Amino acid sequence: MTSHIMPTYGRLPVTFTHGKGAWLWDDQGKRYLDALSGIAVCNLGHAHPAVHKAISKQSKTLIHTSNLYQVAAQEQLADALTAKSGMENVFFSNSGAEANEAAIKLARCYGHQKGITKPEIIVMEKSFHGRTLATLSATGNPKVQKGFAPLVTGFIRVPFNDIAAIEEAIAKHKNCVAILVEPVQGEGGVNIPADDYLNKIRALCDEHSLLMMLDEIQTGIGRTGKFLAFQHNGILPDVCTLAKALGNGVPIGACLASGQAATLFTAGMHGSTFGGNPLVCSAALAVLKTLEQDDLIAQAEKKGQKIANAFREKLQGNAQVIDIRNKGLMIGIELSEPCAALVTAAQQQGLLINVTNEKVIRLLPPLVIKNKQIEFLVKTLSTLIQEHTQPM
Repeated sequence: MTSHIMPTYGRLPVTFTHGKGAWLWDDQGKRYLDALSGIAVCNLGHAHPAVHKAISKQSKTLIHTSNLYQVAAQEQLADALTAKSGMENVFFSNSGAEANEAAIKLARCYGHQKGITKPEIIVMEKSFHGRTLATLSATGNPKVQKGFAPLVTGFIRVPFNDIAAIEEAIAKHKNCVAILVEPVQGEGGVNIPADDYLNKIRALCDEHSLLMMLDEIQTGIGRTGKFLAFQHNGILPDVCTLAKALGNGVPIGACLASGQAATLFTAGMHGSTFGGNPLVCSAALAVLKTLEQDDLIAQAEKKGQKIANAFREKLQGNAQVIDIRNKGLMIGIELSEPCAALVTAAQQQGLLINVTNEKVIRLLPPLVIKNKQIEFLVKTLSTLIQEHTQPM
């Protein structure tokens, strides 16, 4: 079959027609457990009635007017997000990469206001912040950057979970204005830092007058067991970016700011044609309301621990299983050898997973996953891992 779509993805040979909760069905009628949630997007699962109702209702009255005018749903969503996060204001975009672009611009604006003409941002190795030129330049993965030079300058790269390296970079680079970091690295392999890592970054930012900027595009909206992952640490960043699960599949991003970062942008300095339109904001409001009503965020921490512990029990003694780690429903199973073949093997068994950083099975189940579905996930994937790691 000829396709006129640019080959930017290595797509699996399956087409889904509909879904419900954690299940998806393909065009042959086969059912799959979606343990990836559209890459941490569908936290409420597929075809959630509250999201469907919100989109349907809003689409009957108004989809778009532009940000030249006030948008009631956008203002309501900004109120809800700031109340839940402790941040002060929000810029709405259409994706995570755009939210991170806004954060990068905020950092540069902050630097220029301090008289720094070439501001620099500390970023992490193995990070992922998007595929626009600025965000792929910030990303710590050479494969993402290959073929797109010259990259955007102004980024200082240090190892993740290494406070001493950050301190050294601050001392060496006098134009440093911000630190951009993921609370948990998703694309980098579900890398979970020390419990006090973010607290120490907050302290360094306070000491050196730097903006602390958190990319919560994958960790946010309840995935780690808190509404935002930084809330595990009892801190407040200057900038926090969201997307993915905020709209449960409807494209929306958000860049939240607080303190000195909240007053940097003024009219004309940034914008988005579609950002924060009535349709996407109505969907996001339904997501936030449902998370609260159904107590799904607290459940995410319990379910994530249950899944991780079940894998530890099933895979105990397998020398090729290097580590099983999780933060809520962000789960990584690291093997000693590349394991991309497990994606196809799992699909054949009716299970959708992902492998990142070559050797890490990444699981991002929806927050609505049920106990029987957890049992199917653990049993199916554990069997596949045991088969994959057996000596030939």
